[in-house]
Amino acid sequence: MSENRLSNRKPETGAFFQRDREWHPQGYTPWYKTSVLRSPQKALLSLDNTISEITGPVFGHNILGELDHDLIHNFAKPGESAIGPRIIVYGRVLDERGKGVPGALLEFWQANAGGRYRHKKEGYIAPLDPNFGGCGRTITDEDGGYAFRTIQPGPYPWPNGPNDWRPAHIHFSVFGHGFAQRLITQMYFEGDPLIPLCPIVKTINDPVAISDLTAVLDMGATKPMDSRAYKFDIVLRGRRSTLFENRMEGN
Repeated sequence: MSENRLSNRKPETGAFFQRDREWHPQGYTPWYKTSVLRSPQKALLSLDNTISEITGPVFGHNILGELDHDLIHNFAKPGESAIGPRIIVYGRVLDERGKGVPGALLEFWQANAGGRYRHKKEGYIAPLDPNFGGCGRTITDEDGGYAFRTIQPGPYPWPNGPNDWRPAHIHFSVFGHGFAQRLITQMYFEGDPLIPLCPIVKTINDPVAISDLTAVLDMGATKPMDSRAYKFDIVLRGRRSTLFENRMEGN
């Protein structure tokens, strides 16, 4: 988490830090056409968190399959593997104080090495990889750490403008210690020239926020003759951690 992000942090007045509306993209950005219909049409309402939103959900490793964290093999036939440059994606899930969030569920999905998703409505003409399903999941460790193996996805065109292309990216869905810590985001790759050209990326006002969505190549964590490694940390809304002696509330 950058020092700039810490300096912009809103005061914590409830169970979680307030969302920073200036940090996140605006709901209505007409150059990203999908936002026109998806953006709110009325003023936003502020509601207090309920007990269920603050205390759940809770995930255990019993929900994970043996290869859920290995997209290279979790859809492949025995003895085969997905096609494309192999990579390791790793990092930590943190709260806004920089403290690791243990037991967070991470789900991730992506296009294949040619830029095509395994989806019945996919319209891109790139070929499917019969050994790549494009999705997986894992749970963070006691320090908030996570890691998974996959292939580097390819860029692809999309019908936003006459010649718009999405940079290579991986989608993340994160469940922290409460429903208010739910986050859906995307991870881009360091050095991709398509990042500044993407209409979705252009909805982000702060260049620091864009850099926080960009995974950094880490040659020190590579697996020689097998996989490159990219480091990507994720920050969730912080939760009060100090407990009163007689009740489970923050101070």
